[in-house]
This record gives sequence, C-alpha cells and structure tokens, in this order.
Amino acid sequence: MDDSQSNARLRAAAGAPTTGVIHVRTRLTADFTVLSNALAQRRGSAVTVGVAAYISSLPDGSPVSIAALCEHFSEGEILISRALRELEAAGYLERRRERTPTGQVRTRTFFYDVPGGASDDEPPEPPKPPRPRKQPAATAPVLAEAETEAEPEVPVPLSDADPRAVAVLAALRQVDSRLVLSTQEAARLAPAVSRWLAAGLLPTQVTEHLTTGLPDRFLARPAGILGYRLKETPLPSPVRSVESTVRAAVVPMWNCDGCDRGFRAAEPGRCRDCRSPGRLPAVG
Repeated sequence: MDDSQSNARLRAAAGAPTTGVIHVRTRLTADFTVLSNALAQRRGSAVTVGVAAYISSLPDGSPVSIAALCEHFSEGEILISRALRELEAAGYLERRRERTPTGQVRTRTFFYDVPGGASDDEPPEPPKPPRPRKQPAATAPVLAEAETEAEPEVPVPLSDADPRAVAVLAALRQVDSRLVLSTQEAARLAPAVSRWLAAGLLPTQVTEHLTTGLPDRFLARPAGILGYRLKETPLPSPVRSVESTVRAAVVPMWNCDGCDRGFRAAEPGRCRDCRSPGRLPAVG
C-alpha cells in the first residue's frame, strides 16, 4: 500500500523559535569582521552602527574622513559627521592631532573594538621628534613649515614681524624640541613677544618664561600653549642691570663755589671745609 500524500508543513527542528528571526549560520574563514554585540546592537541611529561596522571592516591606513565615507554611503555629510561624533563620544573612535618630526601636523584616527581602548593591541604612540642639533651662533634658527589640517586662518606675513621676536620664538625648539612653530604661528605670536621685549625683558627672560614648567604631554598645539602664556601672564618686572644700580649709587662731582676744589655732593655749592665756621676764604 502506497504512503498517503500530505500537504502539511514540515515540522520545525527541535528548539527552533516559532517567531522572530531564524539564523542560518555559515562558518566564514575569510573576508569577515568581528563586531561586539554591544556595538552591533547599539540603540540609536542605524547610520552610526553602519559606519562603525564599515570602519571596522577596513584595513589599516584606509581613509575614514567625512568625504571618504560620503563616497561610500548614500547618506549625506550631516548624518555621517553625526555618526562619527556619536562613536567618538561613546569611546569607539578617537582622533589625535600629532606633529611629525618635520613639523607637519596630521590627524590620526583610532577605532576600538571595545570603548576606551581596552584591547590586546594598543595603538602606537605618536613618534617623538628627534633632538635638534646645536646650530652655529652665526646661523639663525630655521622655523619648520607646518602642514595644518585645522580651519584656514588669515595669513600673517612674517616679514612684518619683529625680527627679534621671531628669533626668540625660533630658538625655543633648542630648549624644548616639542616647541616647533610654523612661520604663520611665529608671525602670529611675534607681536606679543615684541611687547615683552619692549617692556625691558631680555630674550633669555622671555625664553625662560615660555619654557619653564611645561606639561609632560601637550593636549594642544605648542603655539596654543605659548599664546596662552603670552596673553594670560602679566608682564614680569625686568631685572635691573648691575650697571644702572652702580650708577645710581655714585654721587656726582662738583666744583666748590668758594675754593674751586672738587667735591662730591647731591647738589652744587660749597665743600665741607668752606662750610666750616672760621674758615678763611681762599685768596686768589
């Protein structure tokens, strides 16, 4: 006897859910990315999760600027930039501004699988600039040209700046190798340094003020730290030179009105002998 035909649906495998999604898993051995559930299931914008997944899948060195991400996604610049800010606020993304040994400024982006950078592979530390070589006394220090990615600024001609102030700023890198300034930064800071020099401070005093007590790690650009010190710190009193002190202590010399002899006193007049009682006047 033949088996009877049935149009009933096949029974679901034991333990399979009757509602919701059913995963059909495939073991991937190449071209896959591991995401934490905390990131993949993050509440909020789907664009943020999508941008995070896309950045995680890229190899190191791939561009992840707003312009590069807009070329890949159909969303506009506003949504992409908002997603990057959300990832940065949540601790998945970090953007660092670093200065290279040649004085250029660049932005490096780090993406963490776990917020806060708790990973097996710590991001590399920024390169430390080499110690500058001592230059001959006759050679003026050279200011490094910096390539900045910040907002465009109004150019300030370096030729209009005080040469003494520019020389002080350029020589700061000889005291602290981190104090590398571009020509535009030097031209912008030069007027403040000129005011310090005009107040009677020596270049060595200005250098000491700008380089003493600097933090071990800069959280801002060197030009910003120097500009803050020049702007917020009151002008210190210039050190009085030894020569001026000696001159102030010397009493001037006068010729006596009575005997024409030389004597020292605060004011002109007669010497001590001529002022003494019973002193006979000098005879010519």
